Amino acid sequence: MLTQLMTRKRVSVLAALMASALSMSAQAKVDTIHFLVPGGAGGGWDSTARGTGEVLKKSELVDTISYENMSGGGGGKAIAYLIKTAEQSTDTLMVNSTPIVIRSLSKVFPQSFRDLTPVAATVGDYAAFVVPAKSKYTSFTDIVNDYKKDPSSITVAGGSARGSMDHLVAALAFKAGGGEPRRLKYLAYDAGGKAMAGLLSGETTVLSTGLSEALTLADAGEIRILAMTGDQRSPSAPDVPTLQELGYDATFVNWRGFFAAPGISDEKADEFAEVLGEMYNTDQWKTVRDRYGWTEIYKPRKEFVAFLSQQEKEIGDLMRELGFLK
Repeated sequence: MLTQLMTRKRVSVLAALMASALSMSAQAKVDTIHFLVPGGAGGGWDSTARGTGEVLKKSELVDTISYENMSGGGGGKAIAYLIKTAEQSTDTLMVNSTPIVIRSLSKVFPQSFRDLTPVAATVGDYAAFVVPAKSKYTSFTDIVNDYKKDPSSITVAGGSARGSMDHLVAALAFKAGGGEPRRLKYLAYDAGGKAMAGLLSGETTVLSTGLSEALTLADAGEIRILAMTGDQRSPSAPDVPTLQELGYDATFVNWRGFFAAPGISDEKADEFAEVLGEMYNTDQWKTVRDRYGWTEIYKPRKEFVAFLSQQEKEIGDLMRELGFLK
């Protein structure tokens, strides 16, 4: 009888171990990820890398996480470094976003996404149009109407250079409103924080920025968010209308995602993509996602490449229309 009980116990333990092993094999698992951030601490790239790393570590999807910030060349320094060190960087994921397309088209750096291994787009941050809390403007439509009467009366601030994302998104919105995008009076600041300061000091009329960057100041009562560029309202800002709601046929999302070194195996790239996909199923992810007001836009491997190719065409067409590309 004792022997039978011990045998049944061993069978039960073996079955439990096998079930555990099958469960582990069904869940993506990566030993190490080194996140390369092409900008300084505190920016959108940095928060995306560190927020993602936080989730992967706490949910035990990845054993070892590390980070490296490498500013310079509009992101080009980090791209060149990842290409140069490809053989030693098989555990590296570089975060990037829409500017890799814009700056490649503008020849800010000679590389494009095709010189890397696109792994997955993971999150999106919609653009937003912001005014000081004391501004006379209470709707984006009022700004567009004044712009159409006299484009020089409206000054748009952005935290990046002329022809970059903040400028292009504003041009897209005013064009959709019936304005002449080439006449947009755009004041470029060195960073989003400086652009916000310029807005609050009265130097500019409206700020073109990321929705997530605007939420904190809006909650503090310093600014009003007049419109955002999603195809539907954001749960993080349910009172902010979309451009489409206002009658303007324009949407935009600044995707953020990850690229591996060129030449890594398909198996390795698939492992990275799978573990990022698993991330969405964790409780830790929901906390980080809501903290930053991100929207989920998971696009792995081939789907990501197709998306990048389409965005390259659409952004290129707009840049040519505005005279930034020939």
